[in-house]
Amino acid sequence: MVNPFLDVINQILPEPQASLLSGILFGVKTALPKDLYQALITTGTIHITALSGQNISILTRIVSECTLPLGRKISIWITVATICLFIWFVGFEPTIIRAAIMGSLALFAVYFGRKNWSLLTLILAAVIMLLMNWSWITSVSFQLSFFATLGIILFSAKSSAMPTKTLKDEIKRELKLNLRTTLSAQVFTLPLIFYYFHQISFIAPITNTLIGSFIAPIMTLGLLAALVGRLFLPLGVMLGWLVWVPLTIVIQLVQITAQIPFASIAF
Repeated sequence: MVNPFLDVINQILPEPQASLLSGILFGVKTALPKDLYQALITTGTIHITALSGQNISILTRIVSECTLPLGRKISIWITVATICLFIWFVGFEPTIIRAAIMGSLALFAVYFGRKNWSLLTLILAAVIMLLMNWSWITSVSFQLSFFATLGIILFSAKSSAMPTKTLKDEIKRELKLNLRTTLSAQVFTLPLIFYYFHQISFIAPITNTLIGSFIAPIMTLGLLAALVGRLFLPLGVMLGWLVWVPLTIVIQLVQITAQIPFASIAF
């Protein structure tokens, strides 16, 4: 199935912003310029161009907040339905299926009054996926996604509860949360990255922390621009300029940090 929004994105944004947005939203990396693609690998940020749990979590938050006035139960069912439609649209990738199953199970946990089953939902998601297709156990993306999520669940969840009083405190909290989340995921995926890719990025925690706060706005504005552009291109172009700003910031941060000496080492 050809993704109809890719053409819209190419019309509302210049390069390399268009290619990066296509990667972030739909996991399409083929159009990325070689220098940007290499910079993403060097800085350990290539994961932002892969369909993952982050896509599902942001989508879940957006739909849940928009449908919450209809009631919690209705909101949960609409959100689950939206997740299913998203999977059907972008394709049945192992990482997105794992994230979708985990997200759906977490929503049902809330529905039935059990809010803290993150670890259990991850395990259930993995088991269900392997029952659907046992060969996924050898998939690099499945392994990376599972262990990254495991690290985040075990070591980064508590940071989100820190209170903030000022904008400065909020910025500090966000940076600490991004750093802790990044380190949690990387500690658990480091052996796999070393084994499969023979490369370690020392700059990855810094770059991921710097760009982390821009991913949610990029996804939200990017999805909105693509949807609106599909219906009325001129308005989509206007929204495209809004998402161009965080996309450009991310590109600049990735390219700058990739040039730092010894940013990564290949073995």
